[in-house]
Amino acid sequence: MTRGILLIFIPLLIIAASCSSRKSKLDRNGLIPEKQLVSILTDVQIADGLVSLPNINPWLASPDSITSYSKIIEKHGYTKDAMDKTMKFYFVKKPKKLIAIYDKVLGDLSKMEALLIEDKQAKPEKRAAELWTGKEFYSFPASSGSESTSFDVTLTGPTIYYLSLTATVFPDDQSANPRINIYSCHPDSVDTGKRRYIETLDYIKDGYPHTFSIKLNNPESAALHFRGCLYDFENNPDDFWRHAVIENISLYSSAELR
Repeated sequence: MTRGILLIFIPLLIIAASCSSRKSKLDRNGLIPEKQLVSILTDVQIADGLVSLPNINPWLASPDSITSYSKIIEKHGYTKDAMDKTMKFYFVKKPKKLIAIYDKVLGDLSKMEALLIEDKQAKPEKRAAELWTGKEFYSFPASSGSESTSFDVTLTGPTIYYLSLTATVFPDDQSANPRINIYSCHPDSVDTGKRRYIETLDYIKDGYPHTFSIKLNNPESAALHFRGCLYDFENNPDDFWRHAVIENISLYSSAELR
């Protein structure tokens, strides 16, 4: 229910520039059909998490969020004026219907998440030779209590290893700059020795699965500890405000690619 309430704030950004008083005469001519409106608002919710990520899509990097939303509206074959008029009509004349429309938007987003979970459940168990010894699947909010994606693996060298995973971070995730965070250290000084951090990979908050692969290089003959967190962030949101799925986690050596 809380996520549904948060969704209601999105159209306020769209209608802010054009919303007039309740006494204004509004008609149904030129309104966007409900089915298409649901699709547009679903895309708006997904894109909302991309506005601050210019490397994903240049037009989403505009400091004017209304411009970004206009691009989405145009993609569906409508104009911003038509969207403004439609949102103003529902906001003023049919507020209960607007809530019902957002229920459908939330339902579409929930279906996306359910499909990801079903796909994970249908996958076979990991290979016996798999070097990853932790869980292969994390879902937030966690089903019971909080869940940690921290890990600690020991890798022998000199060898290059690859850690791969699929991450789906939803637009309503409240973590700041979610990412993978990994560092290496020697076994005899795990907590006190020098840490060598691996280049960070930032997640994408668009509600779609993205596959990431990170090279873990142990150039030494001795073993190295690789420690980190698969779902790290700069703030400290409660578990409920995290909304992500980390899955298909795999760790293998470069020798397996030959």
